[in-house]
Amino acid sequence: VDLFMMNCELLATCSALGYLEGDTYHKEADCLESVKDLIRYLRHEDDARDVRQQLGESQIVQNDLLPIIIQHRQDKALFDACIRLMVNLTQPAMLCFGKVPDDPVFRHHFLQVTSHLQAYKEAFASESVFCILSETLYNLLQLDWEQRQEEDNLLIERILLLVRNVLHVPADPSEEKKVDDDASVHDRVLWAIHMSGFDDLIKFLASAQSEQQWSMHVLEIISLMFRDQTPEALVSAGHARSAEEKKKDSNELEALRQKEHAEKHSRTLQRGTRHSRFGGSFVVQGLKAIGDKDVIYHRNLQNVNYTHDIGKAVRRVPKRHRKAQESGEKRRSALNVRLFLREFCVDFLENCYNRLMYLVKESLIREQTQQHDETYYLWALSFFMAFNRGSCFRADLVSETMSIRAFHFIERNITNYYEMLLTDRKEATSWSRRMHLALKAYQELLLTVNEMDRSEDESIRQSSSVIKSNIFYLMEYREIFLTLLRKYDETKQPESYLKDLVESTHLFLRMLDRFCKGRKNLMVQRKRVKRRKSQGKKKEAAPETSPEALEETWKIVEEELKGAGFKVGVNLVPFDATSETPLEDQRTEAMVRVQDALLVRMGPEALGLLRAAREVWPEGDVFGSADVEPEEELELLKQILHAKLPRSSQTAVVEEEEEEEDGPEMEEEELESVQVSETEFKFLDFIKRFATPGIVRPYLLLLKSYSKNTPHTNHCIARMLHRLAVDLKMDALLFQLSVFHIFNKILNDPAAAAYQELVTLGKYLVKRFVSLAAQNNKAYVELLFWKNVGAVREMTEGYTKEEEKRPAWTEEEEEELRRLYEEHRDSEVPDIVETLLPLLSNSNRTRRQVVTQLVHMRLVDNAKELKKPKKGTRIVLWTEEQELELQMLFEEYRDSDDVLGNIMKKLTAKRSRARVVDKLLSMGLVSERRELYKKRSRSAHGKSTGNIMVATLVLCMSGPLLWLQNCLNKTADDRENDGEYMDACLSQPVPLAPFTESNEEAMENKSFQRLLRKLGMRAPANEQESFWRIPAKISVSELRSAAAALSPKEDKPKNDDEQDGTRSPAEEPRGEEEDDATREQRAQALRALLSRDLRVDLSVALLVTNVTDQTVNVVSAVSPDFYPQFESPTLSPCQVMFE
Repeated sequence: VDLFMMNCELLATCSALGYLEGDTYHKEADCLESVKDLIRYLRHEDDARDVRQQLGESQIVQNDLLPIIIQHRQDKALFDACIRLMVNLTQPAMLCFGKVPDDPVFRHHFLQVTSHLQAYKEAFASESVFCILSETLYNLLQLDWEQRQEEDNLLIERILLLVRNVLHVPADPSEEKKVDDDASVHDRVLWAIHMSGFDDLIKFLASAQSEQQWSMHVLEIISLMFRDQTPEALVSAGHARSAEEKKKDSNELEALRQKEHAEKHSRTLQRGTRHSRFGGSFVVQGLKAIGDKDVIYHRNLQNVNYTHDIGKAVRRVPKRHRKAQESGEKRRSALNVRLFLREFCVDFLENCYNRLMYLVKESLIREQTQQHDETYYLWALSFFMAFNRGSCFRADLVSETMSIRAFHFIERNITNYYEMLLTDRKEATSWSRRMHLALKAYQELLLTVNEMDRSEDESIRQSSSVIKSNIFYLMEYREIFLTLLRKYDETKQPESYLKDLVESTHLFLRMLDRFCKGRKNLMVQRKRVKRRKSQGKKKEAAPETSPEALEETWKIVEEELKGAGFKVGVNLVPFDATSETPLEDQRTEAMVRVQDALLVRMGPEALGLLRAAREVWPEGDVFGSADVEPEEELELLKQILHAKLPRSSQTAVVEEEEEEEDGPEMEEEELESVQVSETEFKFLDFIKRFATPGIVRPYLLLLKSYSKNTPHTNHCIARMLHRLAVDLKMDALLFQLSVFHIFNKILNDPAAAAYQELVTLGKYLVKRFVSLAAQNNKAYVELLFWKNVGAVREMTEGYTKEEEKRPAWTEEEEEELRRLYEEHRDSEVPDIVETLLPLLSNSNRTRRQVVTQLVHMRLVDNAKELKKPKKGTRIVLWTEEQELELQMLFEEYRDSDDVLGNIMKKLTAKRSRARVVDKLLSMGLVSERRELYKKRSRSAHGKSTGNIMVATLVLCMSGPLLWLQNCLNKTADDRENDGEYMDACLSQPVPLAPFTESNEEAMENKSFQRLLRKLGMRAPANEQESFWRIPAKISVSELRSAAAALSPKEDKPKNDDEQDGTRSPAEEPRGEEEDDATREQRAQALRALLSRDLRVDLSVALLVTNVTDQTVNVVSAVSPDFYPQFESPTLSPCQVMFE
């Protein structure tokens, strides 16, 4: 479709609307149907928005729709349809195209749509149009909720959307070449809104209790109304200029006059007495040309400014390295517009601000708004609080946003915007603007708190003190400016952002300094992230556990306890209340802690742990009875010292890696604990954290444009540099060539008198550097580099720091390292240094020493090539394919012992464990984190525990056990008969469906369910499953082994040879070895049960050894001395089972 030739159907539809004759519009009979047809056409337009462009070219809004709603408003159906059509036609071009197109063709379409919107906006700058909209909206708002229909609510929303769309249209700088105080198109629209009374309806919607559903629309309209305004310009509107403003203007004019006079004077000096035809040629000594001779200069001496770069093409800066562009400049509106907006602000603050901001904040918290709607909230907070502070400050007018909740909300948004700035690089400009908006809001909160400090009302000053004590106490608010300065990037964030950041930092430090001076000891919160380190490297030597060493240890501990009179100094807690591990499962860890304390010969601590554990777990007298004597406690400690307790650390897989020795790396780790503590705050120690090149550099970037900065901005920069150079006595931190270049430019500026503070600081730094250079002849070389605190100390105090004594590398060690590196350099190992370390003959070599030596031997170019691979990644977003892959992996490994570990191995896009756990929770695949914990390894003692459990259940549940055994054997037979076909096709687990009452009761029994888990059966996954199931992944051999484990332990059936009394000599010792292995296995199982429910499991263990009809014979698997309550060698089975 040719956009310059209107489509015939569209032309016929537009012609059927009617025609304008003079000032009268004559509508056609089918005008309503034609409007509906146009709405239908817009719904089916293509990506180039052809229908929208053709309707814009035909000026349908100016010539048809606006005259219809003005002259035929009594036709309600037609009026509603026209409003609906205009809402569609005036929607922003960004919404139509999604973003500013990169393709030139679509960029042209985007600009065409924008130009049509600008023409629509000019047509709306009419008082008659907004009078109609105001009257219609007023009549609708007069209706009660009982009388208001759904169509009425839709019309209210469409009118608000229409006004919002019109105000959102950007200005056309090529057409609107207006100066300040002249009325632009936007000003004319605002004046039409004011004259029609629409602004009063906006204030009513913001304050009415029954109209709170329109709060977000109202805030958008208000923010667009004040788009080109500043709070300072509105505050001063209609008032005479103050003496301070007059003085400021006169100072600026004086600086410009001095600069102009100095430039005129310099031009006079450069003008020679003779004409340039007799300039001559000169030799510049000391400056070599391309050859070995000096440069010959062919110009007059009054303008000697030679450089080798003359005539060279200017080097083009890559796009990714260009500075971020500033947003559109603000302009001053006409005086009558500023006056009406000022009155609007006053009324809004008094009647609407607190209520509207509360409603919007609640909607944002409950996520009832659209994406990025929080930017309107941030703008309103900063704008109206600044207006309130500038006009006549009243804290009660902005009480809703003056709270710690507001600080927290803004701080959280700043963090989120920065993360998205790094992640979503294509939209980095948009995220940077949102981040700047949040920073302005944070700055305004600080300014308002500072203003409250100067209030005459004691209660307001007290409220300010409470707010300051909170924001200075919490580390998140105290260190936000440190983080923002350190992360500043001039390619993504404009200079205006840096200006606000520097001024906000100055204000925060000034408030903090005053707050600290009024208090002797200020306690603040400190958080430390404790990361778990690898246990595979540099472990401390474990205490000896040989019998001789244990006896010696026990003698020392026994003497210490008897000497102290069995007294314990401190009360110890034997469990972790914040741990996700159940309290009962922590009993084993408590026993291990007692043993560890004994091994390191800390007797009182071990005794204290034992007594504390006895109070927590009194059942079964595992840690001794309540009335135990000291001598009995001593005997119990001795038995614990000699016992072989199971330690989870021996089999646990450590996921976290130790940080590299050459510096910490920012890696994502799943397991990290945040330790919160309190510490005394010292202001100078806090300022020391600003003494780094990463923070000083942004200040110097802003200082480069000192002539364009406001006097307050230059003061903030000078004050920070003064804190570092004078207060901290770290002037050497600023001894850098670029810093001196800036101060040299300031000192030679003709208008240097206007920058007296910077001039004084520059002279002080030069003076200090000259005095230092007289003592340190390397100071001029140091000018070329940025320096940290250590380099500053060396530069000022001398290079006398002793180098760390590192063991030298012998020729044999170097040759060995070279040979090993050559052997493994082509191998595809992820970290070659970790491969070489265990192969070196000198095992004391560290990673840093090996890397340094490889660089020294020139086997690698630099240490970055050997950088330790990061375990974590910074991938945040999940694609649909990755989510589907994660779901499939979870379904595959959900029955395994280590679900999360198996998923991490198979994931295509590597992510940290924490990211995967969070995603599984958000997808609803698991309900809590403990479902992903690694199950205990089914080692030999685990299988023995299963056998113990089977022997226990044989006595009371022989029927269900026989049924379970038959199910396992039948499933094994079916899978064995079907063979490979079954292995390939069987994807559904086999349900264990009990048909008898005894089997059903057994399936509900906790002990029986525990046995099923030991055998590898899967519990019902969700509420849709009722039965336990045999997983499809269990092989035939595993099924038969599980079924055999359910049989009671009897003597093996004798073969024919044994029945005849004959037996081969080779088989006899093997049988004895198997019996010994079985007994040893049972003994290990009994020892392992010490970490579990010792009261019940020990009775079960006793049953395993030798079950008869009436008695249980206790064997020596467990020492009876360790458990005196089981001294009786003969017990009834039921007595042992149920005690």
